[in-house]
Amino acid sequence: MIRFLSSSLFGALLVAAPVHADDALATLKSVLAETRTLQGSFSQTVSQKNGKPQQSRGELAIERPGKFRWSYSAPYEQLIVGDGSSVWLYDPDLRQATVKSMGAALESSPAALLAGDNALERNYSVKLLPARNGLNWLEAIPKSEESGFASVRLGLKGRDIVEMELVDRFDQLTRLRFDNLKRNGKIDPALFRFTPPKGVDVVRE
Repeated sequence: MIRFLSSSLFGALLVAAPVHADDALATLKSVLAETRTLQGSFSQTVSQKNGKPQQSRGELAIERPGKFRWSYSAPYEQLIVGDGSSVWLYDPDLRQATVKSMGAALESSPAALLAGDNALERNYSVKLLPARNGLNWLEAIPKSEESGFASVRLGLKGRDIVEMELVDRFDQLTRLRFDNLKRNGKIDPALFRFTPPKGVDVVRE
């Protein structure tokens, strides 16, 4: 979805898994329930087994449920917009826009954790992880095999999600750090609409 965009703890948590899973799920549902909108900036690092880490940054806006905008500004421009029914991926360099329905596959994606509804039990298994780097961590594992991610880890500071770590099916790790977040402020509805510029090739999936 984005061109960038572990299991070793399971045994240690197994004995207390029912209690920890319930606490983790309740915490995440509570944090998301308190969030109607979210706006700010992000920095992203993609680490691969072979090769130099790739870094990028941009701006984000979210209006729950179902609307989001991820705008990459460096090192290249790229835009991802969810309008509640469709998801657009626009690459200005390629002059191409891809549009797909916001269906079950999106519900099991990291975007749905922040922009989706609160039906987390349907889409994820959630558990607590040990605190790290001054943050409290949760891990959400998609139940759907269609998800492109094996796990999503969320770092919380108080009631704010300030970091995400995404592990894909090829063990590639993407770290997202959120900055200057404003929660429950008013967001221009135009941010969640996308019209392909004239001359752009549109691919429908």
